[in-house]
Amino acid sequence: MDAADVSPVPESQRTQPPFDLFLIFIAANVVATTLQTGAVLGSKYGGRTALLVTVAGAAFGALLVALLAPVGSKSGVPSMIAARSPLGFRGAQLVSAVLFLTNFAWIAINNQIAASACAQVLGGPAALPIWSAALGVLSTAVVAAGPRAVGHADRFAVPVMAIAGAVLTYVAINMAVPPPSAAASRSDLLWGLDVVIGYQVSWLLMFADYSRYTRSGRAAATAVWAGLALPAFWLMPLGMTLAQIAGSADPGAMLASIGQGWWTAALITLASVTTNFVNIYMSSLAWKTLAKGASSRSAVWSIGLIGTALGLISSVWLTRFADLMVLLGSILIPVGGVFLAHFVVLRRPVDLQRVYDPAALPAFRIAGIAAWAAGYVVYKLSPASIGATLPALATSMLLYLVLSRGRDTLVT
Repeated sequence: MDAADVSPVPESQRTQPPFDLFLIFIAANVVATTLQTGAVLGSKYGGRTALLVTVAGAAFGALLVALLAPVGSKSGVPSMIAARSPLGFRGAQLVSAVLFLTNFAWIAINNQIAASACAQVLGGPAALPIWSAALGVLSTAVVAAGPRAVGHADRFAVPVMAIAGAVLTYVAINMAVPPPSAAASRSDLLWGLDVVIGYQVSWLLMFADYSRYTRSGRAAATAVWAGLALPAFWLMPLGMTLAQIAGSADPGAMLASIGQGWWTAALITLASVTTNFVNIYMSSLAWKTLAKGASSRSAVWSIGLIGTALGLISSVWLTRFADLMVLLGSILIPVGGVFLAHFVVLRRPVDLQRVYDPAALPAFRIAGIAAWAAGYVVYKLSPASIGATLPALATSMLLYLVLSRGRDTLVT
């Protein structure tokens, strides 16, 4: 199977078991950045408050992605092709460009975290660049072998990660100290929700990329929700606990504080590599919608290696992690609102003939682009007292529903 094929998957080939789809998403979300999101919340709130924010934000953010998963099962097309329906041909390419560029940061972050964990048990700080480069090449090679190779790798990695994670959780619980009490204002709570929801919806632009191989839309939605929500329910609170033990939100310090080097390295390395399977795949699909005729293998290898190189050059991706979550939320939540309005509320199907024919589509659908832009503005301007996520989502959905009642406008 092509490593980054953007053509529709025939219904006869949508044979991926829902469990495999679940494994792909859970492997993507079992990663050190999920721990760090919990650590950020734990440093700001008391234990119960942070737990409440985590559960509510993780469940809601996962739901936004899961509601769109049936689009892939019904149409067989990847997300960035389906996006042409509500946004137009060039409008969908804007989303592809956002996805393509931001995923370089994710690849770099994951390689840096995994390399840090490996270097603690073998090689020390001097081995950091070697580990980072090796892990980047490994994850790229698996993606280049195709989606089935990713599925087989996840079947091995997820059980190992579950065992390692269980060991770390047991040790952390036994070492845990009482969390500090902290009074949080309403605006503080909404900021926390924005961070957690933004983290979950960072996967929104892959809503159909893997579900298009699973025939049942309902099963795909369930698998996606569980794959995103369950690791967040587990690892974000674990991140809070580790940060309290270590007295730091730095991933390396958090994991070193419990003295389980090999188990830590196993969890973080496999988690980072499996997450980058998804990042590289998503970027490759996005690139193929931007560069017509691009080779799948060359796209996969160039994206994986560029992301690896960026992780070797700078650590800014990790130090500005929370800022990245808010930035992604401001872009992805409004466009997610457009997709939800188009595919879920209006239940409009993907016209396969039109979405693959640029001449049959407007360059930009005004309803989709205007709703996306308005949601972004609302996200940026929303006062802390009401949060940014829900107002931006509601704005983009409602504006799209109103504007889509009229004729689409062709903008060249």
